[in-house]
Amino acid sequence: MSAVIASLRVRAAAGLAFCLCVALALVALAIAFGTSSSTARAAAGDSAMHLGVASCAGSTCHGRQEGDGKVVRQDEIKLWQEDSSAGGTHSRSLRLISGPRGQAIAARLGIGNPASAPMCLGCHADPSPRRGPRFQQSDGIGCEACHGGAQNWIQSHYTVGVTHARNVAQGMIPLENPKVRASVCLDCHFGSAQQDQFVNHRIMAAGHPRIAFELDLFSTLQQHHNEDADYVRRKGGTDSVRMWATGQAMALERSLTLYGSPGRGAEGVFPEFYFFDCHTCHRRISDEPSARPTNITNPGRPIPDGMPAYNDENMIMLSAAARVVAPDLGRRFDADARGFHAALARDRASAVAAAGRLRETAAALADAFSRRSFGRAETLAIVDSIASDAISPRFTDYEGSVQSVMAIDTLLNALVKQGAISSGAAGSIRADVNRAYAAVKEPNSYRPVEFRRALGGAVGRIRALH
Repeated sequence: MSAVIASLRVRAAAGLAFCLCVALALVALAIAFGTSSSTARAAAGDSAMHLGVASCAGSTCHGRQEGDGKVVRQDEIKLWQEDSSAGGTHSRSLRLISGPRGQAIAARLGIGNPASAPMCLGCHADPSPRRGPRFQQSDGIGCEACHGGAQNWIQSHYTVGVTHARNVAQGMIPLENPKVRASVCLDCHFGSAQQDQFVNHRIMAAGHPRIAFELDLFSTLQQHHNEDADYVRRKGGTDSVRMWATGQAMALERSLTLYGSPGRGAEGVFPEFYFFDCHTCHRRISDEPSARPTNITNPGRPIPDGMPAYNDENMIMLSAAARVVAPDLGRRFDADARGFHAALARDRASAVAAAGRLRETAAALADAFSRRSFGRAETLAIVDSIASDAISPRFTDYEGSVQSVMAIDTLLNALVKQGAISSGAAGSIRADVNRAYAAVKEPNSYRPVEFRRALGGAVGRIRALH
């Protein structure tokens, strides 16, 4: 069994199936971005030459067929290429756009062959302009797309006794840092300042999957290493709750940075609808006298009926976490979030200014979360917070509800990892988690009240283990 699947054994089949579908659909996402702190890839690897997957594929490096290495598995490339799991998604990224769906999207956009269109290659392939002789674009999202160009660090990387800190100093990207990892992932799973890393509303209208991201869950699906004692000694152990919370803050910071960008926030005379919640517009339309509104009032969005709402999935999760970890900052965050939504109803200048204030608060939360260790009590308190009367009424639309069930799954997994809940006890809760996943399986049949009931059932079972 691969390391990826082994690390997911405590996830239920229905939940895992949903997550795999999300991961497979979302390899090529994108956006643009300025100089906010969420750009901090903090490594020279961005400008260094990318040598290609073949440079890592020796049997004494990462190209073995069995994960029997003394220090690392050494079969990492095999896992990266695995077609039967989400762990192989990055290696399949270019093939994804070469199939019927990719061809149909490209035809609607009028961009020709998607496998050679810059609009697609910015995220479906390693976009580095500096490529060594062994670099193959057909590798899709290869090692260096995440770890940074190996030109300056590959030699120290395989030197006996070298430290991880030395590799980082040479340009390797320190992905164990949750802020750095989030920034790297968001370049494609939300977007970057690069010209061809932005999935706008027009691309989505042509058929591109909706954008979604959850740092800890997606990292687990892509994990190609064992987090053993040696890994912990060299890089520190992963705190899944810290990774989740930091990822939520960084995603919102990235979104608001891009929204405030003159080149990304508008599309002609329209706002760029990519930033807004799909289902506040994509609802059944009827002008019959007996027609009743289908929207549900959301207490976190002080906007008039009939206006599209900003996609607040990360705002909801941040509010839930901040109430536990940083209450004062959480109150400021909630006020800024409400102020931003209210400003959207006035004019773009007001909205951009309010977005800037909210972005600064989200960045402060990212800093607070990234420095925090999360134990059993805090993790359970965040679970409670997500289903609380203060937060659950905000689950009125599909995107926020998807984030919440992924969060409960991630937090339950974290409790098992912490030793706070046994695998057997967690297994007894899986049916309730699966019901919550089933409630968001199909966006067009999403029912907020049914979802809240399912999520509340899962949280109630977890709460009973306090």
